[in-house]
Amino acid sequence: MDIKRTDFENSLWYSLSIQSVLAEIKTDPAVGLSSNVVEDRRLEFGVNQLTPKKGIPTWLRFLLQFQQPLIYILLAATVVTFLLKEWVDAFVIFGVVIVNAVIGFIQESKALKALDALSRSMTSYATVIRNGKEEKVSSIYLVPGDVVIVSSGDKVPADIRLFQSRDLSVNESALTGESVPVEKRIEELDGKTALADRNNMIYASTFVTYGQARGVVVATGDTTEVGKISELISTAEDLQTPLTIKIAHLSHKLLYAILALSAVTFIIGVLRGNSFIDMFMAVVALAVG
Repeated sequence: MDIKRTDFENSLWYSLSIQSVLAEIKTDPAVGLSSNVVEDRRLEFGVNQLTPKKGIPTWLRFLLQFQQPLIYILLAATVVTFLLKEWVDAFVIFGVVIVNAVIGFIQESKALKALDALSRSMTSYATVIRNGKEEKVSSIYLVPGDVVIVSSGDKVPADIRLFQSRDLSVNESALTGESVPVEKRIEELDGKTALADRNNMIYASTFVTYGQARGVVVATGDTTEVGKISELISTAEDLQTPLTIKIAHLSHKLLYAILALSAVTFIIGVLRGNSFIDMFMAVVALAVG
């Protein structure tokens, strides 16, 4: 019976000896996996790529840029000036609203593109041993248990437990933020070792800067460390920090203050003999300002 997905849940591969890892993952470091086993595991674990996350439709993301109290005032002013046939004022105010929405939409789109780039960063080619022979395959076809050979200049195609290393150094800045290449070794580590200190592991989307090594794939796709990061980013809630809460409160206070000042200005102007239309336009200008 071959391995199952549940066999890999919460497995601390870095804390196990090489012999234990190979026995648990059922692979031969010299021969690798057979073609039949590879197909079975691909059906069990899926392809080695991040699952695309379903996002908000583009049109809805753009409309959400208008969901702000102060924008409501500008939109109301646009409608009023349009009804009064003050075309220049109406188009200027509406232009301000559109420019604000476009800037917010562009900033949000850049953040989404960063997530998409993270997904694509896992795709590369890998040198594996299968059926006792070395071959080069697309990284998306790797499965847990594949024996992978990495050398200087390679992008690490999956999360791999090393069992053989010769002066291997890996740039893990994309994962841990550490700018200095990390030297790797093969001995097991303590079960509480932090991610950045797991020197017997190499992780998907990092780069080999020096040396050569062999290891066995222990995680692919969404179960890799970079996959977990992608999942956390895509499911992160819009957290309200103390600063954003204060800004929201300020926006509402400004909204009330603008409406109050506009009303007072309108009443005083009318009482002093100015026409309703002239005072209304003055109030709109005050609100927009």
